[in-house]
Amino acid sequence: MVEKAATRCLFLIWHKKFIMNGIIEEIKKLADVPTFSKHERFVQGVINAINEKVVAPGDPMPSVNTLIKELSYSRETVVKAYKELVTRGIVESQFRQGYYIANGNTEQTLTVALLMYNLDTFEEQFYRNFRHELGRQVQLNTYFHHGNIEIFETILAQVKGKFGMYVIAPIPHKKTKDLLAGIPANKLLLFDRFENVNTEVNHITQEFEQSSYNIFSQLADRIAGFKEIIFYHSPNSLDPKEIVSSFKRFLKDFKLRGRIEEEYKEGSVQDGKVYFTLDNFALWQIMRDCKHKNLIPGTDVGVLSSNDEPAKEIIGITTFSADFADMGKKAGQAVMSKEKLQETVPMLLFRRNTL
Repeated sequence: MVEKAATRCLFLIWHKKFIMNGIIEEIKKLADVPTFSKHERFVQGVINAINEKVVAPGDPMPSVNTLIKELSYSRETVVKAYKELVTRGIVESQFRQGYYIANGNTEQTLTVALLMYNLDTFEEQFYRNFRHELGRQVQLNTYFHHGNIEIFETILAQVKGKFGMYVIAPIPHKKTKDLLAGIPANKLLLFDRFENVNTEVNHITQEFEQSSYNIFSQLADRIAGFKEIIFYHSPNSLDPKEIVSSFKRFLKDFKLRGRIEEEYKEGSVQDGKVYFTLDNFALWQIMRDCKHKNLIPGTDVGVLSSNDEPAKEIIGITTFSADFADMGKKAGQAVMSKEKLQETVPMLLFRRNTL
Protein backbone atom coordinates (compact mmCIF):
# COMPACT_ATOMS: atom_id res chain seq x y z
CA MET A 1 0.00 0.00 0.00
CA VAL A 2 2.82 2.34 0.90
CA GLU A 3 4.55 1.60 -2.39
CA LYS A 4 1.33 2.18 -4.35
CA ALA A 5 0.77 5.50 -2.57
CA ALA A 6 4.34 6.56 -3.26
CA THR A 7 4.01 5.54 -6.91
CA ARG A 8 0.76 7.46 -7.25
CA CYS A 9 2.34 10.49 -5.60
CA LEU A 10 5.26 10.39 -8.04
CA PHE A 11 2.87 10.01 -10.95
CA LEU A 12 0.83 13.03 -9.84
CA ILE A 13 3.98 15.10 -9.52
CA TRP A 14 5.14 14.00 -12.98
CA HIS A 15 1.68 14.62 -14.47
CA LYS A 16 1.48 18.09 -12.97
CA LYS A 17 4.91 18.96 -14.30
CA PHE A 18 4.02 17.53 -17.73
CA ILE A 19 0.85 19.64 -17.92
CA MET A 20 2.57 22.81 -16.81
CA ASN A 21 5.40 22.31 -19.31
CA GLY A 22 2.79 21.79 -22.03
CA ILE A 23 1.10 25.10 -21.20
CA ILE A 24 4.40 26.95 -21.16
CA GLU A 25 5.37 25.45 -24.53
CA GLU A 26 2.07 26.55 -26.10
CA ILE A 27 2.74 30.10 -24.89
CA LYS A 28 6.33 30.02 -26.19
CA LYS A 29 5.11 28.90 -29.63
CA LEU A 30 3.51 32.32 -30.08
CA ALA A 31 6.77 34.20 -29.52
CA ASP A 32 7.32 34.45 -33.28
CA VAL A 33 3.97 36.13 -33.90
CA PRO A 34 5.05 39.79 -34.25
CA THR A 35 1.62 41.29 -33.61
CA PHE A 36 1.07 39.50 -30.27
CA SER A 37 1.95 41.23 -27.03
CA LYS A 38 3.19 39.10 -24.12
CA HIS A 39 -0.25 39.37 -22.54
CA GLU A 40 -1.88 38.09 -25.74
CA ARG A 41 0.64 35.24 -26.08
CA PHE A 42 -0.18 34.10 -22.56
CA VAL A 43 -3.97 34.17 -22.99
CA GLN A 44 -3.94 32.62 -26.46
CA GLY A 45 -1.33 30.05 -25.43
CA VAL A 46 -3.57 28.78 -22.63
CA ILE A 47 -6.56 28.69 -25.01
CA ASN A 48 -4.49 26.75 -27.56
CA ALA A 49 -3.38 24.31 -24.85
CA ILE A 50 -7.04 23.58 -24.07
CA ASN A 51 -8.05 23.31 -27.73
CA GLU A 52 -5.12 20.99 -28.46
CA LYS A 53 -6.07 18.77 -25.46
CA VAL A 54 -2.77 19.50 -23.73
CA VAL A 55 -4.81 20.32 -20.63
CA ALA A 56 -8.35 19.58 -19.49
CA PRO A 57 -10.79 21.01 -16.90
CA GLY A 58 -9.42 20.45 -13.40
CA ASP A 59 -5.77 20.49 -14.45
CA PRO A 60 -3.48 22.86 -12.50
CA MET A 61 -1.91 25.94 -14.08
CA PRO A 62 1.70 27.02 -13.48
CA SER A 63 2.19 29.41 -10.60
CA VAL A 64 2.81 33.09 -11.20
CA ASN A 65 6.43 32.72 -10.04
CA THR A 66 7.01 29.74 -12.35
CA LEU A 67 5.70 31.67 -15.35
CA ILE A 68 7.83 34.70 -14.50
CA LYS A 69 10.91 32.46 -14.40
CA GLU A 70 10.15 30.33 -17.50
CA LEU A 71 8.82 33.09 -19.77
CA SER A 72 10.75 36.11 -18.47
CA TYR A 73 7.44 37.94 -18.19
CA SER A 74 6.78 40.60 -15.59
CA ARG A 75 4.53 39.81 -12.65
CA GLU A 76 2.10 42.45 -13.86
CA THR A 77 1.77 40.75 -17.27
CA VAL A 78 1.14 37.30 -15.77
CA VAL A 79 -1.38 38.53 -13.20
CA LYS A 80 -3.23 40.57 -15.82
CA ALA A 81 -3.44 37.59 -18.19
CA TYR A 82 -4.69 35.30 -15.42
CA LYS A 83 -7.31 37.90 -14.53
CA GLU A 84 -8.62 37.91 -18.12
CA LEU A 85 -8.76 34.10 -18.22
CA VAL A 86 -10.67 34.07 -14.93
CA THR A 87 -13.09 36.73 -16.21
CA ARG A 88 -13.77 34.63 -19.31
CA GLY A 89 -14.49 31.62 -17.14
CA ILE A 90 -11.66 29.60 -18.67
CA VAL A 91 -9.52 29.54 -15.52
CA GLU A 92 -10.48 29.68 -11.84
CA SER A 93 -8.49 30.67 -8.79
CA GLN A 94 -8.58 28.53 -5.64
CA PHE A 95 -7.42 30.10 -2.39
CA ARG A 96 -3.85 29.06 -1.53
CA GLN A 97 -3.93 26.39 -4.25
CA GLY A 98 -3.31 28.48 -7.36
CA TYR A 99 -5.04 28.47 -10.73
CA TYR A 100 -6.87 25.60 -12.44
CA ILE A 101 -8.50 25.04 -15.84
CA ALA A 102 -12.19 25.64 -15.21
CA ASN A 103 -13.80 25.11 -18.61
CA GLY A 104 -12.84 23.33 -21.81
CA ASN A 105 -15.16 25.50 -23.89
CA THR A 106 -12.80 28.32 -24.85
CA GLU A 107 -15.35 29.95 -27.14
CA GLN A 108 -18.18 30.23 -24.64
CA THR A 109 -17.98 34.03 -24.41
CA LEU A 110 -16.68 34.66 -27.92
CA THR A 111 -18.38 35.76 -31.13
CA VAL A 112 -17.64 35.82 -34.85
CA ALA A 113 -15.75 38.81 -36.27
CA LEU A 114 -16.43 39.60 -39.94
CA LEU A 115 -14.01 42.06 -41.54
CA MET A 116 -15.09 43.25 -45.01
CA TYR A 117 -13.99 45.86 -47.56
CA ASN A 118 -17.31 47.70 -47.50
CA LEU A 119 -20.96 46.89 -48.08
CA ASP A 120 -21.38 47.13 -51.85
CA THR A 121 -24.36 45.33 -53.32
CA PHE A 122 -22.40 42.21 -54.22
CA GLU A 123 -20.74 42.08 -50.79
CA GLU A 124 -24.15 42.45 -49.21
CA GLN A 125 -25.09 39.18 -50.96
CA PHE A 126 -22.16 37.54 -49.17
CA TYR A 127 -23.18 39.06 -45.84
CA ARG A 128 -26.85 38.04 -46.03
CA ASN A 129 -26.09 34.38 -46.75
CA PHE A 130 -23.25 34.27 -44.24
CA ARG A 131 -25.50 35.73 -41.52
CA HIS A 132 -28.26 33.26 -42.38
CA GLU A 133 -25.95 30.22 -42.07
CA LEU A 134 -24.71 31.34 -38.63
CA GLY A 135 -28.23 31.39 -37.24
CA ARG A 136 -29.59 33.41 -34.37
CA GLN A 137 -27.49 31.70 -31.72
CA VAL A 138 -24.24 33.25 -33.00
CA GLN A 139 -23.38 36.88 -32.39
CA LEU A 140 -21.78 38.49 -35.42
CA ASN A 141 -19.69 41.67 -35.19
CA THR A 142 -19.06 43.28 -38.58
CA TYR A 143 -16.24 45.70 -39.41
CA PHE A 144 -15.15 47.51 -42.60
CA HIS A 145 -11.57 48.36 -43.54
CA HIS A 146 -12.30 50.07 -46.92
CA GLY A 147 -9.01 48.82 -48.30
CA ASN A 148 -7.04 51.00 -45.88
CA ILE A 149 -4.15 49.12 -44.26
CA GLU A 150 -4.06 51.44 -41.22
CA ILE A 151 -7.76 50.81 -40.54
CA PHE A 152 -7.22 47.10 -41.18
CA GLU A 153 -4.38 47.00 -38.63
CA THR A 154 -6.34 49.00 -36.05
CA ILE A 155 -9.39 46.73 -36.30
CA LEU A 156 -7.29 43.57 -35.98
CA ALA A 157 -5.60 45.00 -32.88
CA GLN A 158 -9.02 45.67 -31.36
CA VAL A 159 -10.58 42.26 -32.07
CA LYS A 160 -7.57 39.95 -31.70
CA GLY A 161 -8.02 37.30 -29.03
CA LYS A 162 -11.65 38.24 -28.35
CA PHE A 163 -13.50 36.09 -30.89
CA GLY A 164 -14.02 32.43 -31.58
CA MET A 165 -13.73 32.91 -35.35
CA TYR A 166 -12.34 35.58 -37.67
CA VAL A 167 -13.72 35.80 -41.23
CA ILE A 168 -11.62 38.33 -43.13
CA ALA A 169 -11.36 39.85 -46.60
CA PRO A 170 -7.60 40.64 -46.65
CA ILE A 171 -5.91 43.62 -48.30
CA PRO A 172 -3.13 42.98 -50.84
CA HIS A 173 -0.34 44.64 -48.85
CA LYS A 174 3.13 43.72 -47.60
CA LYS A 175 1.99 44.05 -43.94
CA THR A 176 -1.07 41.81 -44.29
CA LYS A 177 0.66 38.46 -43.85
CA ASP A 178 2.24 39.45 -40.53
CA LEU A 179 -1.00 40.99 -39.28
CA LEU A 180 -2.97 37.82 -40.05
CA ALA A 181 -0.26 35.67 -38.48
CA GLY A 182 -1.45 36.98 -35.13
CA ILE A 183 -4.69 34.98 -35.50
CA PRO A 184 -4.57 31.20 -34.87
CA ALA A 185 -4.98 29.31 -38.14
CA ASN A 186 -7.89 27.26 -36.77
CA LYS A 187 -9.82 30.46 -36.07
CA LEU A 188 -9.22 32.21 -39.40
CA LEU A 189 -11.23 32.04 -42.62
CA LEU A 190 -10.23 34.24 -45.56
CA PHE A 191 -12.78 35.23 -48.19
CA ASP A 192 -12.87 37.27 -51.41
CA ARG A 193 -9.12 37.68 -51.99
CA PHE A 194 -6.46 35.14 -51.05
CA GLU A 195 -3.44 35.90 -48.88
CA ASN A 196 -0.81 33.19 -48.48
CA VAL A 197 -0.57 33.15 -44.67
CA ASN A 198 0.14 29.42 -44.39
CA THR A 199 -1.12 26.19 -45.89
CA GLU A 200 -3.51 25.46 -43.04
CA VAL A 201 -5.69 28.58 -43.27
CA ASN A 202 -9.22 28.07 -44.51
CA HIS A 203 -10.32 30.22 -47.41
CA ILE A 204 -13.01 30.70 -50.03
CA THR A 205 -11.51 33.20 -52.43
CA GLN A 206 -11.27 34.38 -56.01
CA GLU A 207 -8.50 34.00 -58.58
CA PHE A 208 -8.25 36.96 -60.95
CA GLU A 209 -5.37 36.49 -63.41
CA GLN A 210 -6.36 33.41 -65.41
CA SER A 211 -10.09 33.72 -64.67
CA SER A 212 -10.26 37.23 -66.15
CA TYR A 213 -8.27 36.13 -69.20
CA ASN A 214 -10.72 33.28 -69.77
CA ILE A 215 -13.66 35.69 -69.61
CA PHE A 216 -12.05 38.10 -72.08
CA SER A 217 -11.32 35.16 -74.38
CA GLN A 218 -14.97 34.11 -74.39
CA LEU A 219 -15.91 37.65 -75.45
CA ALA A 220 -13.13 38.03 -78.04
CA ASP A 221 -15.34 37.57 -81.12
CA ARG A 222 -17.86 40.08 -79.86
CA ILE A 223 -15.17 42.64 -78.88
CA ALA A 224 -13.54 42.22 -82.30
CA GLY A 225 -16.69 43.67 -83.88
CA PHE A 226 -15.89 47.08 -82.36
CA LYS A 227 -13.07 49.54 -83.09
CA GLU A 228 -11.37 49.13 -79.70
CA ILE A 229 -11.93 48.29 -76.04
CA ILE A 230 -11.14 50.81 -73.28
CA PHE A 231 -10.51 49.57 -69.74
CA TYR A 232 -10.87 52.20 -67.02
CA HIS A 233 -8.53 51.43 -64.15
CA SER A 234 -6.88 53.76 -61.65
CA PRO A 235 -3.48 52.58 -60.33
CA ASN A 236 -4.57 53.78 -56.89
CA SER A 237 -7.82 51.82 -56.83
CA LEU A 238 -8.54 48.65 -54.87
CA ASP A 239 -9.24 46.77 -58.09
CA PRO A 240 -7.23 43.56 -58.48
CA LYS A 241 -4.02 44.29 -60.38
CA GLU A 242 -4.15 40.81 -61.90
CA ILE A 243 -7.07 41.88 -64.11
CA VAL A 244 -4.85 44.58 -65.65
CA SER A 245 -2.14 42.11 -66.61
CA SER A 246 -4.66 39.61 -67.99
CA PHE A 247 -6.30 42.39 -70.05
CA LYS A 248 -2.96 43.32 -71.60
CA ARG A 249 -2.19 39.67 -72.36
CA PHE A 250 -5.61 39.24 -73.93
CA LEU A 251 -5.12 42.20 -76.29
CA LYS A 252 -1.73 40.87 -77.36
CA ASP A 253 -2.80 37.25 -77.84
CA PHE A 254 -5.96 38.10 -79.80
CA LYS A 255 -4.37 41.03 -81.68
CA LEU A 256 -7.13 43.43 -80.65
CA ARG A 257 -6.95 47.17 -80.30
CA GLY A 258 -7.40 48.45 -76.77
CA ARG A 259 -6.02 50.68 -74.03
CA ILE A 260 -6.20 51.45 -70.33
CA GLU A 261 -7.37 54.84 -69.07
CA GLU A 262 -7.23 55.97 -65.44
CA GLU A 263 -10.80 57.30 -65.33
CA TYR A 264 -13.88 57.81 -67.44
CA LYS A 265 -14.57 61.42 -68.40
CA GLU A 266 -18.22 62.33 -68.40
CA GLY A 267 -19.67 62.67 -71.91
CA SER A 268 -16.73 60.94 -73.65
CA VAL A 269 -18.59 57.80 -74.79
CA GLN A 270 -18.23 57.19 -78.55
CA ASP A 271 -19.83 54.99 -81.14
CA GLY A 272 -17.97 51.80 -82.05
CA LYS A 273 -16.11 51.23 -78.81
CA VAL A 274 -16.32 48.78 -75.90
CA TYR A 275 -16.14 50.23 -72.39
CA PHE A 276 -14.96 48.03 -69.52
CA THR A 277 -14.92 49.23 -65.92
CA LEU A 278 -14.82 47.73 -62.44
CA ASP A 279 -16.17 50.97 -60.96
CA ASN A 280 -19.95 51.15 -60.62
CA PHE A 281 -19.98 54.94 -60.58
CA ALA A 282 -18.18 55.05 -63.95
CA LEU A 283 -20.48 52.32 -65.26
CA TRP A 284 -23.64 54.32 -64.57
CA GLN A 285 -22.05 57.43 -66.10
CA ILE A 286 -21.32 55.48 -69.29
CA MET A 287 -24.88 54.13 -69.44
CA ARG A 288 -26.32 57.61 -68.87
CA ASP A 289 -24.12 59.13 -71.57
CA CYS A 290 -25.24 56.41 -73.98
CA LYS A 291 -28.81 57.46 -73.34
CA HIS A 292 -28.06 61.16 -73.81
CA LYS A 293 -26.25 60.48 -77.13
CA ASN A 294 -28.85 57.97 -78.36
CA LEU A 295 -26.25 55.21 -78.49
CA ILE A 296 -27.60 51.69 -78.04
CA PRO A 297 -25.46 49.51 -75.70
CA GLY A 298 -24.72 46.23 -77.44
CA THR A 299 -25.21 47.72 -80.91
CA ASP A 300 -23.48 51.11 -81.11
CA VAL A 301 -21.19 50.57 -78.11
CA GLY A 302 -20.24 47.66 -75.91
CA VAL A 303 -20.30 47.73 -72.10
CA LEU A 304 -18.66 45.21 -69.76
CA SER A 305 -18.69 45.29 -65.96
CA SER A 306 -17.60 43.07 -63.06
CA ASN A 307 -19.24 41.92 -59.83
CA ASP A 308 -22.74 40.97 -60.89
CA GLU A 309 -25.73 42.28 -58.96
CA PRO A 310 -29.53 42.50 -59.47
CA ALA A 311 -29.51 46.03 -60.95
CA LYS A 312 -27.07 45.00 -63.69
CA GLU A 313 -29.12 41.92 -64.43
CA ILE A 314 -32.35 43.93 -64.76
CA ILE A 315 -30.77 46.54 -67.05
CA GLY A 316 -29.04 43.84 -69.10
CA ILE A 317 -25.38 44.66 -68.54
CA THR A 318 -22.88 41.95 -69.43
CA THR A 319 -20.78 41.11 -66.36
CA PHE A 320 -18.34 38.59 -64.98
CA SER A 321 -18.31 37.76 -61.31
CA ALA A 322 -17.80 35.27 -58.55
CA ASP A 323 -20.98 34.02 -56.89
CA PHE A 324 -20.84 36.07 -53.70
CA ALA A 325 -24.10 34.64 -52.37
CA ASP A 326 -22.72 31.09 -52.62
CA MET A 327 -19.42 32.27 -51.15
CA GLY A 328 -21.24 33.64 -48.10
CA LYS A 329 -23.26 30.44 -47.71
CA LYS A 330 -20.19 28.19 -47.79
CA ALA A 331 -18.24 30.47 -45.43
CA GLY A 332 -21.08 30.37 -42.91
CA GLN A 333 -21.37 26.59 -43.15
CA ALA A 334 -17.61 26.22 -42.60
CA VAL A 335 -17.74 28.39 -39.46
CA MET A 336 -20.62 26.37 -37.99
CA SER A 337 -19.30 22.92 -38.91
CA LYS A 338 -15.61 23.74 -38.19
CA GLU A 339 -14.78 21.71 -41.28
CA LYS A 340 -11.87 22.45 -43.59
CA LEU A 341 -12.65 24.81 -46.48
CA GLN A 342 -10.00 25.70 -49.05
CA GLU A 343 -11.79 26.65 -52.25
CA THR A 344 -11.13 28.95 -55.17
CA VAL A 345 -14.49 29.98 -56.58
CA PRO A 346 -14.96 30.16 -60.36
CA MET A 347 -15.48 33.41 -62.27
CA LEU A 348 -18.78 33.33 -64.16
CA LEU A 349 -19.69 35.23 -67.35
CA PHE A 350 -23.21 36.63 -67.61
CA ARG A 351 -23.84 37.46 -71.28
CA ARG A 352 -26.47 40.17 -71.66
CA ASN A 353 -27.52 42.94 -74.04
CA THR A 354 -24.56 45.33 -73.62
CA LEU A 355 -21.96 42.95 -75.12
